[in-house]
Amino acid sequence: MVKIVLADDHPIVRQGIRHVLETQSQFSIVGEATDGLETIDLVQRLRPHVLILDLMMPALNGLEVTRIVARSFPETRILILTMHREEANVLAALRNGATGYAVKDASPAELVHAICEVTAGRRYLSPSLTARAIEAYVEKAIAQETDPYDTLTTREREILQLTTEGHSRAAIGTRLSISPRTVETHRTRLMRKLNLRTQADLIRYEIRRGILPKE
Repeated sequence: MVKIVLADDHPIVRQGIRHVLETQSQFSIVGEATDGLETIDLVQRLRPHVLILDLMMPALNGLEVTRIVARSFPETRILILTMHREEANVLAALRNGATGYAVKDASPAELVHAICEVTAGRRYLSPSLTARAIEAYVEKAIAQETDPYDTLTTREREILQLTTEGHSRAAIGTRLSISPRTVETHRTRLMRKLNLRTQADLIRYEIRRGILPKE
């Protein structure tokens, strides 16, 4: 039996995926998460074989969840299921440890096939995501300078996203079990590393990276 955790902040999407997978006797959905931090907690507790994960998640985006889960729980295969098909997102997901990347217009049969592929330890990409396009982006990325974002700690990345989502220092501290003063210390450090000055700079940076959606 393949144990699966679903992570998507839209209930109707989770319901649709569950409806598809419950027709397959080899799959068991053991948990559902609505934000990134909750996803990590569920993976830690339930140790699923597969995590089906959206990219645009509140609290901690899917790329960061992928990086943390791949590093801390390598036995869990990660299948990104998203509406975003840009090569930059595909590459980032694969670099962070995702085993598969599928788009939400995939058919039920394609989703089942994707899960079977990643469960077997093979990489899966939706047919619309061509290997040639990804290879071209890799070549471009190699030529670029080191990304300052890569210098941020996991805690700084958490605070970066929660801050740009509009949470106060007190609310972030409560969510992460740290003091507001510690939140501000991390926030100051991350802004220095990214060469950002204002809250508006933070929001623009997150949108540019694709961590926050364009409204």
